[in-house]
Amino acid sequence: MKPFDLRAQKLVICLGPGGVGKTTVSAALAVHAATLGCAVDVMTVDPAPRLLDALGLAQDSSEPVEVVLDEVDRGRRRKTREHARLRALRLDPKRTFDSIVARYALSDAARDTILENRIYRNLSGALAGVADYMAMEKLLELASNPATDLIVLDTPPATEAIDFLDAPRRLLELLNSRAITLLSAPSGIFRSQLRVVDMAARAVLAAFDRVTGLKLLSDVQSFVRSFDGMYEGFSARAARAQDKLRASDSAIVIVTTAESSRIAQAREFVGALESAGLRVSAMVVNRVMSELPNAAELTSARIAPSLRKKLKRNLADYAALKTREEASLTALRDSLPAGAILMVAPDLGREPRTIADLAQIGRRIHEA
Repeated sequence: MKPFDLRAQKLVICLGPGGVGKTTVSAALAVHAATLGCAVDVMTVDPAPRLLDALGLAQDSSEPVEVVLDEVDRGRRRKTREHARLRALRLDPKRTFDSIVARYALSDAARDTILENRIYRNLSGALAGVADYMAMEKLLELASNPATDLIVLDTPPATEAIDFLDAPRRLLELLNSRAITLLSAPSGIFRSQLRVVDMAARAVLAAFDRVTGLKLLSDVQSFVRSFDGMYEGFSARAARAQDKLRASDSAIVIVTTAESSRIAQAREFVGALESAGLRVSAMVVNRVMSELPNAAELTSARIAPSLRKKLKRNLADYAALKTREEASLTALRDSLPAGAILMVAPDLGREPRTIADLAQIGRRIHEA
């Protein structure tokens, strides 16, 4: 069996810099896994609409929607397990946060208090890190479905993906922080502790409230206290998300292209992941050039001498590019982390626009 087999995974996380086709590769792997007989969910947290377009989804597809696979080889799919299917969704952090509050609030009154709080309404979809952690909440929700064999997760570009993968740990640190302890305390105790800890901070906040009339401090306190009884659940799920990312049946796949600058980025990313204690299972090099056509056969055709000269020049340029690409692939293969494998995705010569296109890319990746 291959070192990386989609059917042996429960979670595949696709990471990489922007512009390398990471969303396309995520969708292609998901489509191919469905053709192999898996029940697959694919989720994107990247706001680019390409995955939605390729899978035929609406902009507001924040819940799993079944994708029609009629364009894929029907004969092959008939031989797979009957429960094989593909569902896709786009993460909506605000809706996910609202659903978490509705599900885990201790009472209807507590739920309404949180959802109507102006701090929550203004910041639940905008705070740095909310989208990252809500993706983990959605991941746990999808993973709780016993009928799902595989989840494929598309992520933000590489500069943000480390923060994305680190979201559970950061949430745990926040929930255990002194700030939450102080803000959760009764008003008298809070003021006493704040007076001792930081008189300057208290003065600044009081002045801000007096000038603006926003009563920001009391609103923030009310917001934090409204989550009383829910912090333990957030903490437990954050710990579960951390475990999920590091599970033996979870695979991190880095997507890149063969350009030297992109490969350098991918290598740096591998180092950052290893420093964070995350192992890389595979690297997919996207848009790899096709094999060089037979130059002798092409130039022997009955064409005008001037066109034959241009054709030879173009073939020579193509050969030089292909040689450079092969050298990059060899160097990349030699520098992969222990246990990781290199796979390639072909350049179709066009933007993939159909399920059949995605199935072709996924099949070629898995067979590489």
